[in-house]
Amino acid sequence: MRFEDCAKVRQLPLFREMSEENFAALMSAALLQRFPANVQLINEGDLPDFLHVVVDGTVELFARHDDKETTLDILHPVATFILAAVIRDEPYLKSARTLSQAHILMIPTEAVRDVFGGDAAFARAIVAELAERYRSVVRALKNEKLRTGPVRLANWILREDARQGETRRIALTVGKRTLASRLGMSPENLSRNLGQLASHGVRTSGRDIVIDNVRKLSEFAKPNSLIDG
Repeated sequence: MRFEDCAKVRQLPLFREMSEENFAALMSAALLQRFPANVQLINEGDLPDFLHVVVDGTVELFARHDDKETTLDILHPVATFILAAVIRDEPYLKSARTLSQAHILMIPTEAVRDVFGGDAAFARAIVAELAERYRSVVRALKNEKLRTGPVRLANWILREDARQGETRRIALTVGKRTLASRLGMSPENLSRNLGQLASHGVRTSGRDIVIDNVRKLSEFAKPNSLIDG
């Protein structure tokens, strides 16, 4: 691994407080690989071999049942997945694939569990991350069940604008079909909902979403920290 990649991973809350010796042990067992877009990294139902860390690029977590597929989450650097399966040594409940070219750090599950048993700071960080993942699931359920499609989209636009530096011009890093699935709507509804937001200060420009009036958008979205974090 390059020094700068190691430094990125070290700054993750999961690894930040653990001992240098144990962090070095994890990194010495890890693999850093570059994957092109549209590569499936893990399959739901399989047992985990690695803890994955997105160092660069975008990764989609998704699930299938019968002939249906849905997007569960979209991960940006620097983020881990799927920690619960690794710690419990149980089958993945989600699949994952790259949406763009990506650098993925892969840490063997046995190394993670060995260090978990011997590094108290690392163990506390794992508990904290699992607790936050649980809370994020509750927030996602509230978002889907308590808000209409246009309001979910409006709040996603505000969050994504913040993530991209509050430029008020949001570059879509995923396809509209993937975004629609993530927001619990069809691609056709996504287009209609974007049209509805025109009267609330939002317009499209090519593949970008532009916020012309953030105050009007916020008044419509009514962001809530107990849902949006």
